[in-house]
Amino acid sequence: MIKRIGSAVIGAVIIAAVSLFVLRSPIFYLIHPGQESMQYIGETEFPSYASTIAKKDGSLVIVSNPDSLLVLVNKDRRLPDFYTPPDLVIPNVRFSYNGDKEKMQMRKEAAKELEKLFQAADREGVYLFAVSAFRSYERQKALHTMYQKQEGEAVTAVSSAIPGTSEHQTGLAVDVSAQSSRFQLETSFGKTKEGKWLVEHAHEYGFIIRYPEDKTAVTGYMYEPWHIRYVGNPHADYLFKRRLTLEEAMPK
Repeated sequence: MIKRIGSAVIGAVIIAAVSLFVLRSPIFYLIHPGQESMQYIGETEFPSYASTIAKKDGSLVIVSNPDSLLVLVNKDRRLPDFYTPPDLVIPNVRFSYNGDKEKMQMRKEAAKELEKLFQAADREGVYLFAVSAFRSYERQKALHTMYQKQEGEAVTAVSSAIPGTSEHQTGLAVDVSAQSSRFQLETSFGKTKEGKWLVEHAHEYGFIIRYPEDKTAVTGYMYEPWHIRYVGNPHADYLFKRRLTLEEAMPK
């Protein structure tokens, strides 16, 4: 009887160990893509969609966690009126311009990690330039209005956020370019040496490519290989390895 119980216990331990290995293996996610959110909840915690709603505002909802590194703002979710991040600083990185200090700013933690990201790129002969980081509500309103006049409503809808829904206002996003792209924010940046390096290494420093080419239907925005968003780690690693956007990772 004792031998049977001992064998049963050993067998259970082996099964549990094998199951844990399979669940943590990338192969599991390829075979069972629908299980991603279940596994992630136990490993890397993201705030849920419902628990981060302060109140509704017409067709939008106002987020309750604007200071969170994992705050989700998009076409359906906006920041509180005239929100400004609490700890904006200017990262010590190359910028493609001189002067405008406001749009050089980022949240303190994101700024420090951006410096590390740029330093790592430098060591590999990849020279990145920051173009635009923080953007106030007022600045976003002016830009959005200008784009509507210049490009029309349809184009602006997929390329520019309405005031209050821009990631730039969180202080966690920055647009990056390179000399090879003439410092422009264009989709061609994704095909450059700098753009390819960024997509492969940004997550190592807590950043994600926020608007991937194959996720436009999910994010509601056109492909922006230049727009990186800080979420920190292990969250950035999680999203990168599973090819998920913030929208897809957030429990409903």
